[in-house]
Amino acid sequence: MSRIGDFADDDVSGFAVKSPELGAAMANFSQSVYTKGRLPMRVREAARIVIAHANECVVCQNTRDSEGESSGIDEAFYDHATQWQTWPGYNDAERIAMEFAHRFATDHTGLRDDEDFWERANAHFDDELLTDLAISCAMWVGMGRMLRTLDIGQSCKITL
Repeated sequence: MSRIGDFADDDVSGFAVKSPELGAAMANFSQSVYTKGRLPMRVREAARIVIAHANECVVCQNTRDSEGESSGIDEAFYDHATQWQTWPGYNDAERIAMEFAHRFATDHTGLRDDEDFWERANAHFDDELLTDLAISCAMWVGMGRMLRTLDIGQSCKITL
């Protein structure tokens, strides 16, 4: 049950009317992450699903990209997100993005100070892609935590 308003359990966007200008800005930010970001889709989705689990956000865990299959993303890709360190279905770049996402959501200062991580990350991502990854993670952490905290749309299954 939503903690604000009387929105249906499957209404993931109605709450935005409570703050129309910020809601519109948030929607634009979200759309930009998905349409303007330069991360390969598998890398983007790998990072996103890890944050969905860190946030315990069901709607985020149930979100899928309609073009995922053409990028080689199947349900096993999502099902193993909590085993990102060991599941053999992820490549090195995806695993680095997943580590970044997990630590961004759970230990941001430890991530900042981990020189070994940054050396490994720089082997797979240039500064532009790392920037896109960080901005995307900021949106997912913020949106996912807001949705989960306010108990909004937690029964939704979204296809992008």
